[in-house]
Amino acid sequence: MSAALASASAPVARVLTRALDGQEVSEAEAVTLFETRGADKLAVYAVADTLRQRANGDRVTFVVNRNINFTNVCYMGCRFCGFAKRAEDKDAEWLDPDQIVARAQEAWDRGGTEVCIQGGLHPKMPGSYYRDILLAIKSALPDMHIHAFSPFEIWYGAAKTGLSYADFLRDLRDCGLGSMPGTAAEILDTEVRQKLTKNKLSAEKWVEIIRAAHGVGIPTTATIMYGHVDAPRHWAAHIALLRDIQKDTGGFTELVPLSFVHTESPLYTQNPGAVRPGPTTDEVDLMHAVSRIMLHGHIDNIQVSWTKLGAERARQMLTRGVNDLGGTLMNESISRAAGSTHGQEITASELAGLIRSVGRVPVRRNTVYDTIEVYDDHDPAEIAPLVPRRAGEPLDFLKMFPAVEP
Repeated sequence: MSAALASASAPVARVLTRALDGQEVSEAEAVTLFETRGADKLAVYAVADTLRQRANGDRVTFVVNRNINFTNVCYMGCRFCGFAKRAEDKDAEWLDPDQIVARAQEAWDRGGTEVCIQGGLHPKMPGSYYRDILLAIKSALPDMHIHAFSPFEIWYGAAKTGLSYADFLRDLRDCGLGSMPGTAAEILDTEVRQKLTKNKLSAEKWVEIIRAAHGVGIPTTATIMYGHVDAPRHWAAHIALLRDIQKDTGGFTELVPLSFVHTESPLYTQNPGAVRPGPTTDEVDLMHAVSRIMLHGHIDNIQVSWTKLGAERARQMLTRGVNDLGGTLMNESISRAAGSTHGQEITASELAGLIRSVGRVPVRRNTVYDTIEVYDDHDPAEIAPLVPRRAGEPLDFLKMFPAVEP
């Protein structure tokens, strides 16, 4: 790390040295870091990895979970989304509570401790449906953690029921909601959101709902979806805003950078000249690294989304400040609908192998980062993927690397 700093330009070295000394990186300084290349870029990675080690040691965490998307019917018209269908489409889906419980039970039987539940904003869905899902799962599986409902869904449910955000969230909490995904954030900038979603859920509303969730004791993740019509100044402002919220509430469990997947996204396919086809390799690396540097001491869990990047790139992010590989997922449909080709599940034993390949210690956690099991001298039990794979194994690329001991 010292050699990397010594090779950096003086302005970048000053920012990074201050970060190592525990001083806050400003938005303007973050833009500088996002725009680094060459030796400066390598210094950013080295400092991010050092701060990761200070915060998390050599442990890399993951959770055994399942994604359940209860409907893909949605009329909100978010232009980046390839997931939404109309009710009359032949591939439109709608799961009733019994079907959702059956999928949750299957996850529990495979060792899952969490179900992550999100869905489209179906025009005929009653506002009570969210609580019906929670009550059904908790009746069958009282110990299953339910991580569910984006701020956009909370906005929709509160509007349907006429409740305030806080009252709607309190009811969901009392029905069994354990935590919320901080999705629908995209980029918290009005100009960008107008292009992505016509600002249907404004940045101000997203922040209001997240603060309301934290205020009633519901922790959330934080996300940023980048690489489309945005720029480093938007990224820096977005992460600084998340940092400010965390200073007030302490309610974020992690940050999950989400790379824009362009392949089946209407935002790109209808405007290929005006929309970027996702972030560049450098931008992906720097997003994870600069996030670690900006959020150090505030949000100390930086997760990589293997569904967006694939296992090989996720492995690389473990040297860019990342300490968490997210979940096994079992089923994943939103990224796949946008054109991602990285599969539906990486099992716990496979995630442990990925972690060991960089000399780190695999740790199974729960949703809120309590340790369940440390695999320092053994591995998780091997289990076949829930959905049979049609292509190669996700970790085939590891065959080119020599074994690394922790």
